[in-house]
Amino acid sequence: MISRRALLAAPLLALPAAAARAPAFDLRAIERRRVAVQAGALLAEQPRTIAAIPAPRSPAGRHDYYSEGDYWWPDPANPGGPYVRRDGRSNPEKFEGHRDALIRFGRVVPALATAWDLTGEARYAAAAIRHLRAWFIDPPTRMNPNLQHAQAIIRVNTGRAIGVIDTLQIVEVARAVSLFARRNAPGYAAIRAAVERWFARYLDWLTTSSFGIEERDQANNHGTCWLLQAAAFASVVNRVDVLAAARERLKTVIIPAQIAPDGRQPLELARTKPYAYSLFNLDVLAASAWLLSEGKGELIGWRTSDGRSIGQGIAFMAPYIADKGKWPFARDIEYFEGFPVRHPALLFGARALARPDWLRIWSGLDPDPAIGEVIRNFPVRQPLLWLD
Repeated sequence: MISRRALLAAPLLALPAAAARAPAFDLRAIERRRVAVQAGALLAEQPRTIAAIPAPRSPAGRHDYYSEGDYWWPDPANPGGPYVRRDGRSNPEKFEGHRDALIRFGRVVPALATAWDLTGEARYAAAAIRHLRAWFIDPPTRMNPNLQHAQAIIRVNTGRAIGVIDTLQIVEVARAVSLFARRNAPGYAAIRAAVERWFARYLDWLTTSSFGIEERDQANNHGTCWLLQAAAFASVVNRVDVLAAARERLKTVIIPAQIAPDGRQPLELARTKPYAYSLFNLDVLAASAWLLSEGKGELIGWRTSDGRSIGQGIAFMAPYIADKGKWPFARDIEYFEGFPVRHPALLFGARALARPDWLRIWSGLDPDPAIGEVIRNFPVRQPLLWLD
């Protein structure tokens, strides 16, 4: 008789030798076509940081990041009172200026860094460095390295721990500066110390502040997003202690709490956007595992004693990425039609576990969605910053 554990493991069992051999796949060639168009359009773009964007309800200064909770609305029963929550329903009247600027920064610099890596043309590195200076160094424009006032709820508070998720948008900026440092990008040596100082200060806030610690301990995608940020920023400043703790946390806390033995993510399935949240969290899990495996991917296949693994999570979701019509759970209440996109979990999983079927699914998906909410929940957009 086949055990339950064996059945649960089946999607990850080795494929027949012929099938397991990955097809010819040149990621650099694929990305060259796409990134050339993106980066060319960004060369002349001037930086615009939070310092240039007034936040009327912020209690802090113009260098302090401020955002407001997505799902909080005026209370019809108490106009002028504290806002109330409508889970999954984004309030279009919330202040988004700083978050939009941060997302833009998180798209521009990685695209330019990837273009430099692909072409060797110094103009791309110079354009990226212009943005790095504005956000991290120049006194008139830089952002203070904390998120003390993110995801505020109007007439309730001036910031919350869950606002830490907003800087997930600069994880790929961290990957870009790691690339610049490793490969001696032209002009980067002059700003490297200052950029790393900003990341070191932000990492200290992320790992020691009350908001950072509270977010770290969240059981759902917020805890996963904290982990990826801590790992990415620690990689920039070579904080091996943070990286070691993150690896241990992934194995002993995150995977056991978030992935069921059959690969489901129960905490995400319980939300009002179960499809998008399952995909989002899976992407962040896989990116964390890939980064913490130092590009080898063994943490994607790593299993708990009862069979929980990120690879099992990918195996569970892959059929519903290939054919969303088979999704057996509730539809998302917003933006259901915007997903799937080119989810990096499939790419990382294909590389780690020799799954050419996942690679084929990934290759056929949209790498550049245009819907703002979809972009926000698709933070790993430049795979060459993760895979050599």
